[in-house]
Amino acid sequence: MTDLQVACRLPLADFVLDTDLTLPGRGVTALFGPSGSGKTTLLRCVAGLARAAGRVQINGECWQDDARRIFLPTHQRALGYVFQEASLFAHLSVRANLEFGLKRIPAAERKVGWDAALALLGIGHLLERGTERLSGGERQRVAIARALLTSPRLLLMDEPLAALDAKRKQEILPYLERLHDELAIPVLYVSHSPDEVARLADHLVLLEQGRVLASGPTRDLLTRLDLPLALDEDAAVRVDATVLSHDDTYHLTCLGFAGGHIQVTRKPLAVGARAHIKIQARDVSIALAGDNRSSIVNRLPARILGFGDAAHPAQCLVRLEVGGAPLLARITRLSRDQLGLVEGMSVVAQIKSVALVG
Repeated sequence: MTDLQVACRLPLADFVLDTDLTLPGRGVTALFGPSGSGKTTLLRCVAGLARAAGRVQINGECWQDDARRIFLPTHQRALGYVFQEASLFAHLSVRANLEFGLKRIPAAERKVGWDAALALLGIGHLLERGTERLSGGERQRVAIARALLTSPRLLLMDEPLAALDAKRKQEILPYLERLHDELAIPVLYVSHSPDEVARLADHLVLLEQGRVLASGPTRDLLTRLDLPLALDEDAAVRVDATVLSHDDTYHLTCLGFAGGHIQVTRKPLAVGARAHIKIQARDVSIALAGDNRSSIVNRLPARILGFGDAAHPAQCLVRLEVGGAPLLARITRLSRDQLGLVEGMSVVAQIKSVALVG
C-alpha cells in the first residue's frame, strides 16, 4: 500500500483532535491552519510522542492500531523529525551531528547516503564548523540532513522556517524544493504560511479546532473560495510548467503550462526543464476580450468559475479557469460591477507578476 493512514482522536484542553485521513504515500502533505488548530499535536501523534486513540499506517507499515493493540514507541518508528528550532548538539561539530543520525542506521539499511544528503542540502563546506558558527538557515539545513541520514520512511517537519527571518527563509526554501523533487520519502509539513504551502505542498489538509475542514490536492484547495486560504493576503496558486524557450533580446524565459504560455524574467534553466510558478491573486487582473494592447505581457483567455468575498469589503475574489489550470484573482467589487462580470463569462486574465519557485 502506498498511502499514509492517520486516524487520531485525542481530547485537548479546548477541543478534541479528531482526524481520519488517507494521504498520498509520497510528496509533501501540508498540515495548515491557525495557531492552536491541532497541527503540531497531530504530528506528535504520528510520531508516537502523543498517545491518541486510532491508527497510523505508513505505506503499509503499521505504527499504531488500537483495534489490534499495536503501538510502536517513537524510537521504533522509522521517522525523521525536524522542529522549529534546529536542536543540534551544541558540543558537536556539523560532521558529528550528521554522523549521529547516520550511525543510528545499519549500513545495509541506509536509503539516503552521506554524499547525497550533503549535496541535497548544500552543507558540504560546513562539516568542520561548530554549530555556534552557523546561521539560522544553515542550522536548519544541517538538522534536515541529520533527519534524512536516519533513512526515514516518513519525514515530519514542524514549521521548520518559523524561527527564521525573511532572508533566511528565502535561503532555505530552494533546498526544501529540492527535497520535494529528488526524494521519494513522504513529508508531513506543518505550516501556517500560505506562501510555503503554495511553493512546497502537493496535498493539503486544512485544520480548525482539531477537525479537518478539507483535504485534497493543493492546486484544488488553494482556489476554493469557501476555505480560509483564499482570504489570505498572500493567496496564490502554484502551477507546473515547462521551459519552452529563451528570448535574448528582452531577457525573458517562456514557460508553457496547461493554460498557455507565460513570460518571466530570464532564468538559467535548460529548455525542456520542469519549473513551478506561483501566481498570487493580487497580481491577477481581469479584462474583457478585445483590444490586446497592454503593458502587461501575460494575457491569457480565461473563464469565470465563481465569485467569493475577500477579507476587505471593497474587494472580491474571482475563481478562474485558464485552459484547465486554476487561477485566482482579487479585484475590487467596483471593477466587477463596472465590467459586468458574471459566472461562466469568457475574459482575459492579466498576470502582472509571476514568481518562479522551483
